[in-house]
Amino acid sequence: MSAWRIGSVCTGYGGLDIAVQQVFGGSLAWVADNDPGAARILAHHHPEVINLGDITVADWCEVEPVDIYIGGYPCQPFSTAGRRKGTEDARHIWPHIARALGVLRPRYAIFENVANHLRLGFDTVLCDLADLGFDVEWCVVRADQVGACHQRRRLIVLATAADAPRPRRQGEGIRGSVAERGDAAADAADLGHQRNRRARGGRPGPSDGRFPAADAARVGRGEGRPEPTRQQGRPGATVGGAPDWGEYAPAVARWEAVTGRRAPWATDDRGRLSPAFVEWMMGLEAGHVTAVPGLSRTAQLKALGNGVVPLQAAVALRLLRSRAKAGTRGVAA
Repeated sequence: MSAWRIGSVCTGYGGLDIAVQQVFGGSLAWVADNDPGAARILAHHHPEVINLGDITVADWCEVEPVDIYIGGYPCQPFSTAGRRKGTEDARHIWPHIARALGVLRPRYAIFENVANHLRLGFDTVLCDLADLGFDVEWCVVRADQVGACHQRRRLIVLATAADAPRPRRQGEGIRGSVAERGDAAADAADLGHQRNRRARGGRPGPSDGRFPAADAARVGRGEGRPEPTRQQGRPGATVGGAPDWGEYAPAVARWEAVTGRRAPWATDDRGRLSPAFVEWMMGLEAGHVTAVPGLSRTAQLKALGNGVVPLQAAVALRLLRSRAKAGTRGVAA
């Protein structure tokens, strides 16, 4: 496999990084996140990888070029939970990402965001990617479609530059000093693609939302919502010493089967939501966030709440990569 070099912005706890490495392989050249909690998580897991910090002030001419540029840029401008100001929101940093892509010229650019981004601001993203010479594929995947016990719709975007250079080796080609809540209607337009690199505008097209058979078989019964049971009690209550998940029991059991580990208690000894439980819900290894030294409970929950389920993103990327290969001739993947 080619030694892809990966650059990650708005990295958070690294959920998209995990998915990209599962699908494409490769290693991190650098990350970028100026949130103190996220920076602490990244330093814990990748002490040898530089954190560029705030990408709005980064000098991309001084940054090591990468083959794959990825990021889960802020969703607040597009989320239905916010004011939905879109490109007028001060937290809208897509223009800085587009500028980075123009300098670094990666072969692939991969992004994730809330599903409502399709309705707000995504046309700008598509236009910029087209101007930069990328073919674009995208889809929306719900976490429960890969077996998770929650929905969490996420838009996954794969942009491919047919004229990008070969995979780079570490340290090679460093430049010198120059100069969510989506509704049911959203699911009907969850998958789309843009094959014409020079096409302006565009909007997501309809799709049946199918996933590759291999992935569907691997995640098992991940489709649809679980049927409620007659069990009573809130999550975290006990029946014979074990948590009683009530009507959520089938969903919890399904995700336990997919992740291969039991669900921890949903609440702590003070009755508050447990970060360890959220960590499990996101499909992360135990302690990925909660075992990071010096990270407060608030910081843990913030990081976990902003992330993507790695399996969710990986399934989407396999689908998008297969579609991109089917629509591209003469391009080595």
